[in-house]
Amino acid sequence: MADELHPIETFAARDMAGAEQLRVFAKSCRPAVIRARFADWSAVAAGRQGGAEALAYVARFDASLSAEYFSGGADLDGHYHYGEGPGGFNFMRQTASTGSALDRIAANMGGAGETAYLGSLPTDAYFPGFAKENPCGLLAPEVRPRLWVGNRSTVACHYDNYDNLACVVAGRRRFTLYPPDAIGDLYVGPVDHTLSGQPISMASGASEGANAYPRFAAAQARAIVIDLEPGDALYLPKLWWHQVEALDPVNILVNYWWDGFAAGPDSPYTAMLLAMIAVAERPEPERAAWRAYFDHYVFRPDGHPLAHLPEERHGVLGPLAKGNYGRIRTLVMRLLRGG
Repeated sequence: MADELHPIETFAARDMAGAEQLRVFAKSCRPAVIRARFADWSAVAAGRQGGAEALAYVARFDASLSAEYFSGGADLDGHYHYGEGPGGFNFMRQTASTGSALDRIAANMGGAGETAYLGSLPTDAYFPGFAKENPCGLLAPEVRPRLWVGNRSTVACHYDNYDNLACVVAGRRRFTLYPPDAIGDLYVGPVDHTLSGQPISMASGASEGANAYPRFAAAQARAIVIDLEPGDALYLPKLWWHQVEALDPVNILVNYWWDGFAAGPDSPYTAMLLAMIAVAERPEPERAAWRAYFDHYVFRPDGHPLAHLPEERHGVLGPLAKGNYGRIRTLVMRLLRGG
């Protein structure tokens, strides 16, 4: 079901045909499904013939590099999460050549005793030629694709720091989405001991249920469940929580990460981490005071903080594109160095 405050939009391929259309929509910070947008990809055509054919298609481009390979026993049923194994996880990480990993994923179709996947592999390095044969057309050319290949799996609910365009190539995918402001109801795990880089929801998919995570019911009531077929795509704004289920014995997905509204190389996540050490453990009244200043200068619910002055008197609070990005960054770096 869709959260009334965060509805899901669905576009036909013809209605989301170019980069400018996606950029305009992305300003809303809402997810959207684009049905059959990539149905004409040759990779999707191969996937329609079956899992073995889909893997063989990917193998055509294999550059024979080594990559991290995730696997778990058949009893895991592809549910990657925390556990009692090495490092506190219920799965194994190992390094394998992409060719041998693809062979093992193919063998798992016939019940080889495990489930596995290769994830987030830049196609330009690992599968050169794939992107040229399967062009995106919705993003700037410098935004490059990544490939995810595996068996049936459930990737724990997490968020990304970048906007994400996820394109299903083979097998079906189910995304369960939660809006960013559901974070307090998701019981998020550590930020520095994660499954694969991003913090995850401990409650989503947990066996302990409502007794251990009573607030999770509020998040579930706002969940958006989306089923995607090969050729479909999902635009997912940064910071939206998503659990990803690969539903078939072989599943292939291509995704693109980018930040369409960055003024420079610094990320909001970095600023948040700095705020943790600068603000988070101060007395509550002082945190409330800083919240007012963050709202005034950063989040700006009432508009620009110097709207009462002519623009030529805004100083470094003027447009970032007019040199103020560099001026503020220089000031920040000087302060961090104790200058």
